[in-house]
Amino acid sequence: MARERKFSTSDLFQSVKHILLQHGYEGFTISLLADRLEVSRGALYKYYDNKDELITQFMVYEMEQFIDDLKEINSHTGFESKFSFLMETIFNKTELHQLIPIAKQIKHHPDGKENKDKLEKLPLEMYRYLQDFILTGKKEGKLKHHIPDSVMLGMIFQSVAIPNHFGIPKAEWIASIKDILSDGMFVSR
Repeated sequence: MARERKFSTSDLFQSVKHILLQHGYEGFTISLLADRLEVSRGALYKYYDNKDELITQFMVYEMEQFIDDLKEINSHTGFESKFSFLMETIFNKTELHQLIPIAKQIKHHPDGKENKDKLEKLPLEMYRYLQDFILTGKKEGKLKHHIPDSVMLGMIFQSVAIPNHFGIPKAEWIASIKDILSDGMFVSR
């Protein structure tokens, strides 16, 4: 009998992310994951009863990591600094935008209910950390008061979904999106 290769949580979750991004929820299998990690399926089933439990735990981990990064927005002073930090943070986690719809496909399995409930609450926690960002922008006169906070945050977070078909370098791409979000694309008259 061959000795079982060990894997870290980091290796496991990186592999889960890779497979989900490449194959989606329906194409994700424990067999694919085991092959990628070079372990037996049984080694994975020691820790997870099924793929939904594993994917849910992975998604909770990813969202918590993102929220931990977002918490640092409060250490920045002034709206401009907070805005730059926010844009860098969301563009460093672009895969999260692709993973969230996958998480919604997870079936309601009783074993993963606690993580599923947690996963559904994490976006609300994320938006709570950003409320200070919005309030600062409105207080400093940088954001229009009549536009709902959720619309502004939606525009910012959806900007990662804009396809870069022409391969514009990342720094220029982010700077251009920041410019459009902050100043629009119309020339001042």
